[in-house]
Amino acid sequence: MQTAQQTVFPAAALYIGDVMHARLKPVGHRFRYRVMSMVIDLDRLQEASTISPLFRVNRRGFYSFHESDHGPRDGAPIRPYLDAVLARNGVNMTGGQVLLLCYPRLFGYVFNPLSIYYCYDRMGALAALVYEVRNTFGELHSYVRPVTPGEVSDAGIRQEEDKAFYVSPFIAMAMRYHFRLTEPGDHVKIRILETDADGPLLAAAFSGRRRALTTSNLFWMLVRLPFMTAKVIGGIHWEAMRLWLKGLPIQPRVRQAQG
Repeated sequence: MQTAQQTVFPAAALYIGDVMHARLKPVGHRFRYRVMSMVIDLDRLQEASTISPLFRVNRRGFYSFHESDHGPRDGAPIRPYLDAVLARNGVNMTGGQVLLLCYPRLFGYVFNPLSIYYCYDRMGALAALVYEVRNTFGELHSYVRPVTPGEVSDAGIRQEEDKAFYVSPFIAMAMRYHFRLTEPGDHVKIRILETDADGPLLAAAFSGRRRALTTSNLFWMLVRLPFMTAKVIGGIHWEAMRLWLKGLPIQPRVRQAQG
């Protein structure tokens, strides 16, 4: 399986595609919308900031990436924090590369329900994945998963993790996530199946095609998706209202330490 390091990934790139959510029970509910994600190399942030006048790193821009939106969210560089988190989970990132898949800020605003860190060792092999999840209460939790040989195939990476963080008011905590994803290349694909003791409950997916982070591409996406952040945040609340109108009970919020 070819790695992103072997394909010489740029300092930053865009991924244009669709997000899909499908609730399977106790009522059916499905939606899909267009989004623009990006992948950025955490060791080449300064280089990424010079690619286009429409994109900036850690400062204002039409589009921008801010380290304060991720990790400890204190404005400090993310890479040392991430290296320490991975070291506690037995992953040595010395000399390795980290690519972060996330939404960029648009006009200074962003909401990332899920950001994914692809962590490569010094030989270019995928060593770990970090799934950084947010909820609408301003909380964040990271699922850190070293990648084992049995999880990797030509179809992508498959991992599982018990749910440990309150996200949707319509989904209980006793759940398990089943991740299936590909590494960033010409395309990137992510599929998450959430199951309870009786089987699948929710399926979510993103499939995007890579585009160069250029001024022309950013301008075109500004025309096509001028309110993307509002669409993401508004869409979450709109779909929640639709589920409530369908009679789904609200699950009590569980407050947990962020990590």
